[in-house]
Amino acid sequence: MLLLRAERLPEGPDWLYELKLDGYRALAIKSYGVAHLRSRNDKSFDGEYPAIVQALAQLPDETVIDGEVVALDESGRPSFNALQNGSAMAQLCYYVFDVLVLAGRDVL
Repeated sequence: MLLLRAERLPEGPDWLYELKLDGYRALAIKSYGVAHLRSRNDKSFDGEYPAIVQALAQLPDETVIDGEVVALDESGRPSFNALQNGSAMAQLCYYVFDVLVLAGRDVL
């Protein structure tokens, strides 16, 4: 498919839109009272995003969530550049896509 530039997005009941987050896909895992954030290649993100890991500590034990770590610029737009370069001006967020396991219960 080729992209076509348009001044406005199509509207109507046949159209749905999803914001491109442009971050790092990550699993949030809370087990044995400790939260972790893992990349899809099973790399630890705990050291890179400690504030997100700390927020995930509030989850019930034995919980697994699929989401994406995203940096938002001053305008609130996702910025992969800010995420990669660790910009101090960027706000970090963890967008949840799916809850896979909640308090030990498979919810798929």
